[in-house]
Amino acid sequence: MTIAFERQPLPLPGGHEKVLLHSCCAPCSGEVMEAMQVSGIDFTIFFYNPNIHPLKEYELRKNENIRFAEQFGIPFVDADYDRDNWFERAKGMENEPERGVRCTMCFDMRFERTALYAHEHGFPVITSSLGISRWKNMQQINDCGVRAAARYPGLIYWEYNWRKGGGSARMIEISKREQFYQQEYCGCAYSLRDSNRQRREAGRAPIRLGVKYYGDEDGQA
Repeated sequence: MTIAFERQPLPLPGGHEKVLLHSCCAPCSGEVMEAMQVSGIDFTIFFYNPNIHPLKEYELRKNENIRFAEQFGIPFVDADYDRDNWFERAKGMENEPERGVRCTMCFDMRFERTALYAHEHGFPVITSSLGISRWKNMQQINDCGVRAAARYPGLIYWEYNWRKGGGSARMIEISKREQFYQQEYCGCAYSLRDSNRQRREAGRAPIRLGVKYYGDEDGQA
């Protein structure tokens, strides 16, 4: 891997050397993965995102993440899709706005499963790529991560700000370099619904799955 700038080592909290990384997608996790690799951190990717809808979109995002992980021999845990459970937990929140209580529920659900896996498989630290996106509320994400880790003695949620030091810009650079699939909505059915409603109101065509990739201005694979 070619690094075009000087990276500072990232010390894990508690002096640990092993972390379970919850990944939401390849574009968000690319910079996180490269930063941890350069720092010599032993990490495993945990892909548990039952919110992503429909199945075609879920498979696109997961397979892009697997493709990138395999380039560098990073272990990848493909967790259950568990979509029905997510919809059950989202009942009554269908019309909540982005960054609202539905998103808190969604982060809680994903981090709870991540924390459980970490506890059962000897990972002392968990973290997530979710916070690198400027579309997300970092404090909301960190609160959910800390709450999930607190369920298990000794488990730490690493509240590192992956955006700082140009992290968000490098996330885009890596996505273009790797030509990652570029999703156009957060992931859940209600996000897709609201995004398409906004597009209709603006006179734009609805979202098409599987056609837009970073680095391709025409939006074709």
